Amino acid sequence: MDRQNLLDECRREANQCKRCILWKSRNNVVFGEGSPETKIIFVGEAPGYNEDIKGIPFCGKAGEVLDILLSSIKLNRRDIYITNIVKCRPPENRDPQEEEIKACTPYLERQIEIISPSVICCLGRHSLRYFINRFSLKENRSISRLHGMVLEGGDSLFSKVHIVALYHPAVAVYDPGKLELLKKDIQVLKEI
Repeated sequence: MDRQNLLDECRREANQCKRCILWKSRNNVVFGEGSPETKIIFVGEAPGYNEDIKGIPFCGKAGEVLDILLSSIKLNRRDIYITNIVKCRPPENRDPQEEEIKACTPYLERQIEIISPSVICCLGRHSLRYFINRFSLKENRSISRLHGMVLEGGDSLFSKVHIVALYHPAVAVYDPGKLELLKKDIQVLKEI
C-alpha cells in the first residue's frame, strides 16, 4: 500500500476516534495535509476555530503566517506535510491537556511512521515538548530559548531525524513585530 493510502486509512480511524472528550465538541477531525512523499513535517499543537470548521490544518490567520514563512524559504504546502499533536479543537482554544495529547499521539506517530521525514518542525511549545520527550532529548529549555535551533532525534521507530524548534505562527498574529524573527528562525531549514 502506498503512503497516501496508508494516511487515508489512518485518517478514517481518526475520524471515528472517541479516545478523549474532545470528540464531543468537534466539528471535524483535523488530521493533516500535504505531500506524503515529503521529508519535512510541520507539527502544531491543536486545531483552532477555523481548522475545526474546515477540517484543514492552519487555514486561519496563523496559517497565513505559516504560508509567508514557507514562501520565505521557497516552499509551499504542496512541498511539506502539516499536522497537529491533537487532531480535535480544545474548547475555547485552550491548551491541549495531557490526557488528550496521549490519546491522540498514536495518530501522529503513525503519520510520522508512514511519511518517514528527515525533518520535524515543532510549531510551539506543546509540539516541542512532545518531541523532546519522545526522543529523550537532553534539552529541557523552553521554546523561547530553543526557537530556531536544530536538535537531533531518532530511535527504533523513527530513523535519524532533525527536530527544528519554531515559535507557533500565531505569535506573529498577536505581535506582528515577531514576523521577522519567525522568518529568521525558519531559515535554518535551508541549512539542513
